[in-house]
Amino acid sequence: MSGQFSGKVALVIGGNVGIGKATAFAFARAGAKVAIGARREGLGNEIVAQIKAEGGDAIFIRADVSKASDAEALVGTTVETYGRLDCAFNNAASSTARGKKGRRVADATEKDWDDVMNTNLKGIWRCMKYEIPEMMKAGVGAIVNNSSVSGHGGYDGGSLYVASKHGVSGLTKCAAVEYAKQGIRVNAVEPGIIETHIWGAVTLDRRTKLNQLQPIPRMGQPEEVADTVLWLCSEQSSYVTGVTLLVDGGMCARP
Repeated sequence: MSGQFSGKVALVIGGNVGIGKATAFAFARAGAKVAIGARREGLGNEIVAQIKAEGGDAIFIRADVSKASDAEALVGTTVETYGRLDCAFNNAASSTARGKKGRRVADATEKDWDDVMNTNLKGIWRCMKYEIPEMMKAGVGAIVNNSSVSGHGGYDGGSLYVASKHGVSGLTKCAAVEYAKQGIRVNAVEPGIIETHIWGAVTLDRRTKLNQLQPIPRMGQPEEVADTVLWLCSEQSSYVTGVTLLVDGGMCARP
């Protein structure tokens, strides 16, 4: 365990799988006390047990940030347990959204729109709504929202998902401007093709084709995104706020 975040409290939304899991471990290994918020309790408790086995300090809080009461309780329980909130990684994502990535603008329904936005965008807003007042009490804090390379452009059939991710980037910039004088920095990461559990069923041929999309010809690792999140939450990025930082192997640098 390093001491970069010693004495700090970090909240990781969706911290039981993929990028969120890697980030929860990274914070704990850097000395932070970690609150993990997610829907699947079994997985969350497993991560907490592993962090504690390594000598870290963590709790799991079952929460679905598509519900306002859960988002409020998530932040409240974190502060009640640890006394403060220094860092937050808002990694809210809708599993429903992945099934709606093929919907063109005119083909999507009102329900499709609401299903995706309620977690992917409104869920991020809910988290910040309750995180920011706690950080303001201390006069300092760092928030990182998880967006996507899809928040950097557009593609055929991605209307709902892409709109939600562009929304995260815009929300991040506004929050950064609004709370900079209160000592709170707000940034976002835009991961590219990251090797998480959702790629488990992808064939080798499909992986090869995906790898050719970026100048660094491989999938990124969750830990590489986690390292970026920790940098954005650290004093090393003390003059950085309002950015959406691509972690995409150079994909969006290509024409």
